Amino acid sequence: MTDSLVKVVVREKYGEAARRVAAGKGNSCCGGAPGLAGCDPITSNLYDLSEKGDLPEAAVFASLGCGNPTALAELKPGEVVLDLGSGGGIDVFLSARRVGPTGKVYGLDMTDDMLALARENQKKAGVENVEFLKGEIESIPLPDGSVDVIISNCVINLSSDKTKVIAEAFRVLRPGGRFAVSDVVTRGDIPDAVRSDVMLWVGCIAGALDEAEFRSKLAAAGFEAIGVEPWRVYEVDDAREFLVGKGIDVERLAQEIEGKFMSAFVRATKPGTAAACCGPNCCES
Repeated sequence: MTDSLVKVVVREKYGEAARRVAAGKGNSCCGGAPGLAGCDPITSNLYDLSEKGDLPEAAVFASLGCGNPTALAELKPGEVVLDLGSGGGIDVFLSARRVGPTGKVYGLDMTDDMLALARENQKKAGVENVEFLKGEIESIPLPDGSVDVIISNCVINLSSDKTKVIAEAFRVLRPGGRFAVSDVVTRGDIPDAVRSDVMLWVGCIAGALDEAEFRSKLAAAGFEAIGVEPWRVYEVDDAREFLVGKGIDVERLAQEIEGKFMSAFVRATKPGTAAACCGPNCCES
């Protein structure tokens, strides 16, 4: 599957999801059929009411993730955060609360409709320490050593060049910076019919890395203190939800992939000592 094909399909499907939310029609979660039924096992129950209660409704509806990276990252006041594939902005806004007015959060997305939705949500939320950038996660439009923490929510699996994504993350992190993402990972052999289906790439499944391969890629990029912690394992009934309407033998494949896909928290650290910093600009050289 070519990188350009994946990007075209991902951009169109996530753009469609943003347009549905903007039009007040709910979402098209994980690129599946409209509504929540086809992706609920991945996206349900990720945020508690205290987190999403005062966020714009459109930011909540446009959440297409598989975890809660803002809780995972243990963000501190004054830190600079980058969210890879920021979508409607829910994780950006939650991070902005945690880093406070002396910190800053960048949201990076390649989809114009999602960026428009996120910026509208920012206006509604009245959040000032946030900036949404257009770009691709394989080529991050920020300078070397410019952020303290990288988060992402079920996006890295959508890239067909994960080695480059991880290398870029390492580049833009400061020494001592933290990589703390939620993503779908696999364990064991995955049927070719799943790996080859472009629609399942958009559905957060076929592009998922094996957990051991994810560790290996992080180590090769230079990261240390690497951890992969599965927290939600998908079983046969969940697999049926993933595969329905995809034009493949649902019953056979559901049995073959039982327990092999899971949402996981992935952590790593860039070597070095984090410099004392009180805001987004005070550590610039």
